[in-house]
Amino acid sequence: MADMGLDRRPVFLSQPIDASTRGRLAYATRTPDDCAQWMAAQGLDFRPVADQTQGEYCVVTGAGTLRDAAEQPDARLSPARPMMACPLAAALALWRRQSVDPAAREILGSPVRQIDHLGVYACRTVGRVARPSAHAHAAAIDIAGFRLVDGRRVTVERDWASDPAKQAFLRRVHDEACVLFGTVLSPDYNADHANHLHFEGTRYGLCR
Repeated sequence: MADMGLDRRPVFLSQPIDASTRGRLAYATRTPDDCAQWMAAQGLDFRPVADQTQGEYCVVTGAGTLRDAAEQPDARLSPARPMMACPLAAALALWRRQSVDPAAREILGSPVRQIDHLGVYACRTVGRVARPSAHAHAAAIDIAGFRLVDGRRVTVERDWASDPAKQAFLRRVHDEACVLFGTVLSPDYNADHANHLHFEGTRYGLCR
């Protein structure tokens, strides 16, 4: 019964993002085994890690590391190979391929070489409430900036509301992330997000 509302049509890394992508990806990655199989079928090197529990709130299951292959065009993550829940890794792979690269080439005239992030797993609660953060399940990533092949850098903290081209790039990849990730938070949300874009691989539909 839980799957009845999910879109069962296949989704591929080679397909542009549209309004149906999130639902189709949710179905394709609905269990750890399904997610691992989808990643492998797309040629992505996702290596499972052992489940872990830390304290009362921090439980990570079905997670792994997404390794960048030299033959693939996607911008690499830095720090490399963070532990993340498989559905988050799947959404991130699609966003890198179908949003970040096309947007950078079109708006900035250069592909992206590297995506800088502030981390995925962190054993903590949300603000001051006793509710685990998505980071406590390795289900969220904080994107801080981008390094282009031509040497330029784009950072959320400096460029969200400055250089017109860089601002346009950041807002486009933010808006397209809202189609893929369940929760997307930007500097427009609050001061805690002044230096990053927060992506969660959930289906809640919050985009700020």
